[in-house]
Amino acid sequence: MTFRQITTVTQEIFSEAGRVLSAPCKRVAACGVMTNPHAGKPAIDDFSGLVELSLKAGEALTARALAALAPLKPRGYGKAALVGADGDLEHGASMIHVRLGLAMRQGAGGGPALIPGNAKVGGPGTSIDIIFGGLEDAWDYDAMDTMTVSVADAPWPEEILLIVAFLGGTRPNARIKGASSIEVETLVKRIRAAGP
Repeated sequence: MTFRQITTVTQEIFSEAGRVLSAPCKRVAACGVMTNPHAGKPAIDDFSGLVELSLKAGEALTARALAALAPLKPRGYGKAALVGADGDLEHGASMIHVRLGLAMRQGAGGGPALIPGNAKVGGPGTSIDIIFGGLEDAWDYDAMDTMTVSVADAPWPEEILLIVAFLGGTRPNARIKGASSIEVETLVKRIRAAGP
């Protein structure tokens, strides 16, 4: 695995809506640009090579992102892939949904909650939203946040831009209270019991 480049984006928020933050908010994304070995070729059904590539790339990107996040510990995490125009959306999906999370959890020291991820096809400079979810608890509303990332010269048509991101602290001035997992479970049971 060889990266053409790695760009690390660090965003620290100090105030939101005219209010100084009551807790830190630091968003970090490590963005690795690499050749897509399947770009410009017929569609594939065996994605094992891309899955393995994502695991190795994920280890390197996770280490960079966590180093940039320090001294904060990760509270939220997210991942994304931007596939160059000669690739297939499923190339990006295979890189973020199958094994990338293993590398992220290993580096972060845990994280049982599902890691939000998205993929799309685009050219150099295309932006993509990284959606953060709670690392330890998917119902951690304060860790639900978003970061928009772009790399000016990536991805080229034959490349994939793979992104690993972590949130330190909370969403800026997070203060909403949402439904608990128990409330949602109760509602779903009631809806299903009522039938169509």
